[in-house]
Amino acid sequence: MAQLTPIEWTDVTWNPVAGCTIATAGCTNCYAMRMAARLESMGMPKYRGLTRKSGGRYVWTGKVVQDERALFAPLKWRAPRTVFVNSMSDLFHPDVGENFIFKVWSVMQRTPQHTYQILTKRPERMADVLSQSAFPVLPNVWIGTSVEDDAVLGRIDFLRATPAAIRFISFEPLIGSVADANLSQIDWAIVGGESGPRARAMPEEWVVEVEEMCRESGTAFFFKQWGGRNKKATGRLLNGRTYDEMPGRISSASPEPLSL
Repeated sequence: MAQLTPIEWTDVTWNPVAGCTIATAGCTNCYAMRMAARLESMGMPKYRGLTRKSGGRYVWTGKVVQDERALFAPLKWRAPRTVFVNSMSDLFHPDVGENFIFKVWSVMQRTPQHTYQILTKRPERMADVLSQSAFPVLPNVWIGTSVEDDAVLGRIDFLRATPAAIRFISFEPLIGSVADANLSQIDWAIVGGESGPRARAMPEEWVVEVEEMCRESGTAFFFKQWGGRNKKATGRLLNGRTYDEMPGRISSASPEPLSL
């Protein structure tokens, strides 16, 4: 129910939800659409009907699957893991029920040995849901949003409004300058260029802008990749070095366990 992943900033992915819809320009070449189509072709029922062929590529159909069977997988993992939640969807997609989000929250609370990273392109709903008393702030859960260019900088304000132990931003794929971003109260910033056959270019100056903002705000900076058609060839060096900074792990007592 979990998959080891080549994503540099996490250990495994956990997908209790699969399927999505395109939200903004950063979604245009989403790797998860290609992956969902591949998994469907391999005969995995969970991914059936999530994508369709359009203009020579696969795109989301809008179908979203809430996978009860995958939900409890982390309860079986004893050794601590860093877990990217829903790499194949968005936990705060409007078609993911609040009751199901609560179940995900409960599993994360019951497994404090793991660190969970939740990334959404819909932080306005995330702020509404997680501001409710039913969703306590969990010290092992990091909350993030994706920001691909200056057209969606408003997402950062919703992230700041969300109760969280750790807040982070994924500037990936970075397809425009975000020089006007405000990183106050943001613990971590990930920057990465788009990869794949239709990858859009990411000038170095856009990356440097974020790195400098991180130094000014005390935000940990993680440079993931330059991207392009062959991301292994372009690598992940910036200024001749790698940047693998991570936010400090929070260690404090958890609230009373949620009951499913």
